[in-house]
Amino acid sequence: MKFLKTTILPILLATIWISLSEFVRNEFIVKSFWINHYQNLGLTFPELPINNTVWGLWSLLMAIAIFIISGKFTFLQTILISWFVCFVLMWVVVGNLGILPFGLLVYAIPLSLLEVFIATWIIKKLALQR
Repeated sequence: MKFLKTTILPILLATIWISLSEFVRNEFIVKSFWINHYQNLGLTFPELPINNTVWGLWSLLMAIAIFIISGKFTFLQTILISWFVCFVLMWVVVGNLGILPFGLLVYAIPLSLLEVFIATWIIKKLALQR
């Protein structure tokens, strides 16, 4: 029961938060950046159910990474390391592929920091006993 409460529950709740945050940001705030950028590249923005499934998996993996990192580092260190690993590295790769609309970073940077902050808070708060 302790494992469920201090490991599975924090990861599950952080995954839900990350998924919701990603959905709101990408569906309501920056979607037009993605669609316009892809159209300018002569591509169609990927919106199939499989794409959403992969983002759900990404959210779970991100929550697991934050959980692991949080066991070794302070709250602030966990936020900064997790944000760098999960977002900055992704943006470097996507930018290198030429499919990152850089204009959306004005929104994505602060919102992704907030996303990681809250996910870290959820994990740190619920995993206190480990």
